[in-house]
Amino acid sequence: MSEKRFSEMTAPELRQEIVALNEKAKKAEQMGMVNEFSVYERRVLLAKAYLLNPEDIKPGQTYPLKDGHSTFAVSYMNGHFAWGYRNNETNLEGIPISLIEQ
Repeated sequence: MSEKRFSEMTAPELRQEIVALNEKAKKAEQMGMVNEFSVYERRVLLAKAYLLNPEDIKPGQTYPLKDGHSTFAVSYMNGHFAWGYRNNETNLEGIPISLIEQ
């Protein structure tokens, strides 16, 4: 059984995958499987990143993150990931663009 990568999926396929992953995450949470829940949540964020246009994120700009209290200064883009610095820290970090508030 070979699964398609998110990058190979169409927008409707991505939306369908997000629904399926959310259902799996909900079941994992109800069963108390915290690690499995976290994996599904992360996969949803990645799938959502592929529904966004990476050209909307500009290197050199600082964006608020969806967590409500962090910022992210984008240094460069690599596909659907932004690389830069969270809250003016010194560690370079890559995040899916779905975490950026637009």
